[in-house]
Amino acid sequence: KPSYYDRTESVQNRVYRNLKLWSLYADLEESLGTFTSTKNVYYKILDLKIASPQIILNFSEILEEKNYFEESFKVYERGVAMFKWPLVFELWTTYLTKFVKRYGGDKLERARDLFEQALDKCPEKFTKPLFLLYAKLEEEHGLKRHAMAVYNRATELVAKEDKAEMFEIYINRATACFGVTHTRQIYEQAMDVLPDRDARSFGQRFAELETKLGEIDRARTIYIHTSQFADPRNCNEFWKLWQGFEVSHGNEDTFREMLRIKRSVRDKYSTQSSFNVPPTDAAPTTEPVADNPMAQLQKEVNFVRANSQKQESQADNPDEIDLDGGDEDDEDEDDAGNDDGIVKQVIPDEVFGKLAEKVAEQEDTTIGS
Repeated sequence: KPSYYDRTESVQNRVYRNLKLWSLYADLEESLGTFTSTKNVYYKILDLKIASPQIILNFSEILEEKNYFEESFKVYERGVAMFKWPLVFELWTTYLTKFVKRYGGDKLERARDLFEQALDKCPEKFTKPLFLLYAKLEEEHGLKRHAMAVYNRATELVAKEDKAEMFEIYINRATACFGVTHTRQIYEQAMDVLPDRDARSFGQRFAELETKLGEIDRARTIYIHTSQFADPRNCNEFWKLWQGFEVSHGNEDTFREMLRIKRSVRDKYSTQSSFNVPPTDAAPTTEPVADNPMAQLQKEVNFVRANSQKQESQADNPDEIDLDGGDEDDEDEDDAGNDDGIVKQVIPDEVFGKLAEKVAEQEDTTIGS
């Protein structure tokens, strides 16, 4: 069969596949014709496989108004088989909503099969509404534990931006169905899966829950585990909450331990931030920047300043011994006095003191005698 958009075919051979003409024909029959003639037009559109999702919705609505529910569900089945995601999303949500509204829990297994069929190849960004409908079906007409299993699957398969909201719904429904103690495992799962910001939020709520239940040690353990997601430079709320908890329920040792953990976490984030500095900042170029005269002027000023500081440091100590000059004088003296290979050294008289005077007197007495 030729396509309507195939320009190689003549107009007469492809005009019968024009959806606009068929839509006008269907509107005409719906307004002036009978129910049977209207159905025939819509079925002809389906047989030609030129229907749009809106045509499917319109046809199903007409059948429902005449109480042809099963026939309308068959039209939905043909529609979801014709289209792919994301065009089929509206068809699935409308189909499942009306099927559950019509039968409720009377055809529970059939409804479950429809939900599983819809979720089979569904992209993750469209799964959230389907999972919510599925879980609502299980809560109202099925088993509570089946509903919890659906919520658990939803937390794994929905898009990343929807995971935190899905965990909140999961916790609220688990609390309503089984009590707050059933939410501990959900909180732990959320803290393992979610990013740091959301994990910190769930950790705070989890710790507050354990505190209300009187589980002080469990709450403290949760605070310690959650602290790895809380940078003290940005998350003051978390640390104030933990500090208030230790003031109310802890002692001096636990408070000191909280402060120690806070310092270690701050050091960890400081180290990470230092390693995340861009390479251009960490290794500045050594080549002169000719396009920036101010940078060149600053470089010259620093060079002159360094030389002046060096000269001042040398002039500050006039009594400094010149080791190099001393070595040269010693070498000259050694060359002058080393005639026979023996080094001669003149010892000043001041070294001997009064002893030198006594020796001189004895020499004079010896000479006079």
